[in-house]
Amino acid sequence: MDHIDREILQILQHNARTSLKTIAEKTFLSSPAVSARIEKLEKDQVITGYQAQVNPMKLGYHILAFINLNVLPEDKQRFYQYAESIPNILECSSVTGEFSVMMKVAFESTAQLDTFLGQLQKFGKTSTQVVFATHVGPRGIQVQEP
Repeated sequence: MDHIDREILQILQHNARTSLKTIAEKTFLSSPAVSARIEKLEKDQVITGYQAQVNPMKLGYHILAFINLNVLPEDKQRFYQYAESIPNILECSSVTGEFSVMMKVAFESTAQLDTFLGQLQKFGKTSTQVVFATHVGPRGIQVQEP
């Protein structure tokens, strides 16, 4: 990956809908050359997908929370299958520390969150932090030269 690939990544992370023509102009390449580079970045799984960032509040999800869960090693596979089936789980990661799993979730109400927390109890102990405000939102990763 060279500096042009890195510049393409920066542009796409800022706005994945940027046209090939615009990227070509910014990188001094032809549109077909940009397209080939993007295809290679996708093939190499540097780019893993494209998605719109959506405001959960505008869709009625007024409760955002982070839930830490301590899952026993023998229950992890069963838990991950369960987590895959719950659309309210926006992210689910294995982590170090007192808890083994951390989830970002969105619910329409605290009652729904409470019900979900009750369901999680079958997998282990939880600790929950409700989000009041997000001061730095989702953003792309810094693409630097090695």
